[in-house]
Amino acid sequence: MDAAAPTTLRKRPLSVRTSTSDDNGTDWRTAPDDELGEPVSPSAKLVEDFYIIVVIGAATPLNIPALRAGIEAQLARYPHFRSIQVTDKDGNLRWAPTTVDVEDQLICPALDPAAVAADPDKALEDYVASLPTLPMDWSRPLWEFHLFDFPTSEATATAAIRVHHSLGDGMSLLTLLMACTRSAADPTRLPVMPPLPTRTGAIYQRPRPSAGALAYLAWLWSFIVLAWHTAVDVVAFFATILCLKDPHTLFKRVNHAESQRKRIVHRSLSLDDVKFVKNAMKCTVNDVLVGVTYAALSRYYFRKSGDTDKEIRVRSILLVNLRPTTSLHACVNMIESGKGSDVKWGNKLGFIILPFFIGKHSDPLDYVRKAKKVVDRKKSSLEVVFTHLAAEVILKVFGLKAAAAIFHRMISHTTISFSSMTGPVEQVEFCGHPVVFIAPSGYGPPEALTVNYQSYVNTIMVNLALDEAQFPDCHELLDDFAESLARIKDAASSLGKQHRKA
Repeated sequence: MDAAAPTTLRKRPLSVRTSTSDDNGTDWRTAPDDELGEPVSPSAKLVEDFYIIVVIGAATPLNIPALRAGIEAQLARYPHFRSIQVTDKDGNLRWAPTTVDVEDQLICPALDPAAVAADPDKALEDYVASLPTLPMDWSRPLWEFHLFDFPTSEATATAAIRVHHSLGDGMSLLTLLMACTRSAADPTRLPVMPPLPTRTGAIYQRPRPSAGALAYLAWLWSFIVLAWHTAVDVVAFFATILCLKDPHTLFKRVNHAESQRKRIVHRSLSLDDVKFVKNAMKCTVNDVLVGVTYAALSRYYFRKSGDTDKEIRVRSILLVNLRPTTSLHACVNMIESGKGSDVKWGNKLGFIILPFFIGKHSDPLDYVRKAKKVVDRKKSSLEVVFTHLAAEVILKVFGLKAAAAIFHRMISHTTISFSSMTGPVEQVEFCGHPVVFIAPSGYGPPEALTVNYQSYVNTIMVNLALDEAQFPDCHELLDDFAESLARIKDAASSLGKQHRKA
């Protein structure tokens, strides 16, 4: 931290109002309609208890004045980052613009100096694990920067960004955050990101063949398969809400306390190794990551349970935002104009229920083969569209409380939350601070385990949010992810040698 620049950052956890009234008795959650912005989306209402945590490591000590000025000039100009949720005269939640004092959003926790000196990594991890027990102040915009200006094994300084899920889904928020960064090699330009998806039009559209009866029949058959898979997935979706539960395993949550501590940990893996497997297996990066997850959970399960050889099928929930992917330039234009209408933003969520298989395989590549088969099957379905429409209808017909209870029930009947996101392919700077790693995760879903992958430059970070009481040995599970990728990569190398000999 810049010693020459004094700071008045808060040194203790947020002081949170326990009611919706200020000291004068005025209800700050209610405002005149002419002061209100757009309504809070139905999807955002369903994730009222969901929060996103992004841990960012910096290669230099924190420069608080530069950080404050950068956030004021960029991130704090985005409409939802300078708004709070209020209730209109009809009882509906709306976004209301408010004055943002960035000082209130930057928090410098007063950690035990002895604990930091003894083990800085654990001191940081323990603090981040305490965030689920510290409620946010809803009278302020729902985002915070928790700053740690001491070195760890991974970075010279660290920031933990906590954002309420109603501001956007993980991919949208990460895109917005990256729009506030610049290339470390050339700070005058935006960082290079992986190319956006090339799909245009609706996800159910398939190119119509130009000629040939067999090609035309195959084109028609693809729609029949799509309809059948969608029908099966929608039935499974409603069955999950009603009665279909995953079996009890080591990964199934057993304690459903409201303020359960989540241990949030991460491990850096080689993106080059993942791409090597992808090319050897002729699949996608996501296929490899799902396969690595199958293998890691299997290693952990059989080591801890003592079971010898059986296959268990559990399921994960993938929250998918149906809004189009936003480019960095579009985000920059939105920030500079201060108009959220410049791009489509926020939560427009659908759900995919993805099977996860726990089992033993003599060939590590079988985990990737099984993952590819499952993922390819899910690509031939409109499950995410129908589940989004179902959520909208349930919310309108039964109301927020009933919809939230149904949503909670559906997630609690599955075992894992899973997601994967891509980041810049080159090193970036955030407000003048070179970024060495990006580790997004979150808490709120009623599940004991959340798995998230995040790529950055030539690494991919596996991020786990785990029930602290249920996974006291969470770092062993991280080891299983690293070991599983290593074994799969070695098997893929052997596969390549066999092909060359043939």
